[in-house]
Amino acid sequence: MTHIIPHGDTAPPLDGNWDSDTWRPVTPLSINHFHARSSEHHPRVQARLVHANRALHVLFRVHDRFVKAACTRYGQMVCKDSCVEIFLQPKPDAGYLNFEVNCGGTMLVWYVRDTTLTATGRFKDFTEVPADLAGGVSIFHSMPAQVPQEIAEPLEWRVQLAIPAAVLEAFVGPLGDFSGQAWRGNLFKCADATSHPHWASWNPIGEELNFHRPEHFGTLRFE
Repeated sequence: MTHIIPHGDTAPPLDGNWDSDTWRPVTPLSINHFHARSSEHHPRVQARLVHANRALHVLFRVHDRFVKAACTRYGQMVCKDSCVEIFLQPKPDAGYLNFEVNCGGTMLVWYVRDTTLTATGRFKDFTEVPADLAGGVSIFHSMPAQVPQEIAEPLEWRVQLAIPAAVLEAFVGPLGDFSGQAWRGNLFKCADATSHPHWASWNPIGEELNFHRPEHFGTLRFE
């Protein structure tokens, strides 16, 4: 699958406003390929992407239930909470970075070069992105920073990210102007440790429940 990311003259305000004049013209993509191991709860998830000022701006909108945010510290396993994710591989000969953010705005970022699992259950070659570098990513979240008890009632929540080139370039090298480039990547929604776990992707991931499969990434093309 291929998604076209338009160029913006200015960066979108970091306010999560899905219906703003900035975001409304941007065609959303749907994160709607649910893995077979998912519960019957399939939230409606969309994302809009735009690039401006050598940064990638991503706005997720989630119509959800059973919402939870237990993780509050950078680097915790936010995938266990109500979580959205974007994996980016700017260069085919380099690894990818996975930006994972729960509904309360807590983030985890790794740079992964080899997803082979070792005897310890960890990837053969990956780096936990230092918190000071990951702090260059700006985050908006519509939910409180912590939601320790699940909210079972239907609600909508949003997460917006501004990912500057510098965070990516620290691992993959110079990227230059994003315009005209084609990256590999995928977008996800999960909630591993909630009462109704589910795993959804933009580009299908196949039979194995594993988001970390670059061969299943789609193409993100920058106008």
